[in-house]
Amino acid sequence: MPAPYNTNTVADELVADYAPQIKDKVVLTTGISSGTLGGFFVQSIAKAEPALLILAARSAEKLAQTAAEITTAHPAVQVRTLQVDLGSLQSVRAAAAQVNSWQDVPVIDVLVNNAGIMAVDFKLSPDGFESQLATNHLGPFLFTNLIMEKIVAAKEPRVVVVSSFGHRLNPIRFDDYNFDDGKTYNSWYAYGQSKTANMLFAISLAQKLAMKHNLQAFSVHPGVIWTNLANHLDLSVAFDGLGALDKSLGNREGWQEFDVKPLERGAATHIYAAFDPCLKANNGAYLLDCHVADPLVDTVKPWATSSFEAERLWRLSEKLVGQEFSY
Repeated sequence: MPAPYNTNTVADELVADYAPQIKDKVVLTTGISSGTLGGFFVQSIAKAEPALLILAARSAEKLAQTAAEITTAHPAVQVRTLQVDLGSLQSVRAAAAQVNSWQDVPVIDVLVNNAGIMAVDFKLSPDGFESQLATNHLGPFLFTNLIMEKIVAAKEPRVVVVSSFGHRLNPIRFDDYNFDDGKTYNSWYAYGQSKTANMLFAISLAQKLAMKHNLQAFSVHPGVIWTNLANHLDLSVAFDGLGALDKSLGNREGWQEFDVKPLERGAATHIYAAFDPCLKANNGAYLLDCHVADPLVDTVKPWATSSFEAERLWRLSEKLVGQEFSY
């Protein structure tokens, strides 16, 4: 019987419970700056002696800082860094090539696609895609698939994609993902589209790779946590705007105050998704508060749980990144 984890469960509790699952694993995590969810996640699981933590981020300085903090606290844990800008397909390809060149790392047991941006002003990526879709979905989509050979070489491979209940704000705009080149752009709608993409990506990975390669994939809503993800926002204005959008869409969040979590609660669902041994029956699921989301109780939109939409997005993503992945 699984333990009764919930919204109040903290990271250290899960690290203690899942220590056998974490020990000796190779875990690659993107977006690991100190003071963020990704940073807190890798620092927490370091306590259970994984074989190798691969830390990926855009900033070399932040990579070095988090790596040094882990090495100081846990000198027995091997750490390796990887610089990547997920908003640039060229950078993603270079980073994936670097990972694939590491002959001493034949296996990646767990990949956590944690990095992302939120509600930014309209901007196109170097490849011509709306920046939130590019950074939050297309970059991780390409990176994951390019290193898939190392992932499926693991005995029980797992991919975690950090999404959000922000997926409630928009489905995939299949024929206008760039918001008419910014003319109809709304930063929250674009964020919602990218978070829906995260959920659909996990569904596709589970459907395409579970049978042959035993791969498990999950998407995660960690909760509302104040990190540098929102540093660019004037919160009093931004969240008034978000509330107005939710009300216009009929979402209950428009009338609710958010339960703001500290990092130790926010990172708990990351750990649950990455290591819980009882999740296999729910492969492809969307998780929050350390449980499988219940569409009758939790905020789960049907456009983000549709196998049909997942396949449409997979094909669109292949087209946009210019490469097909047939599993």
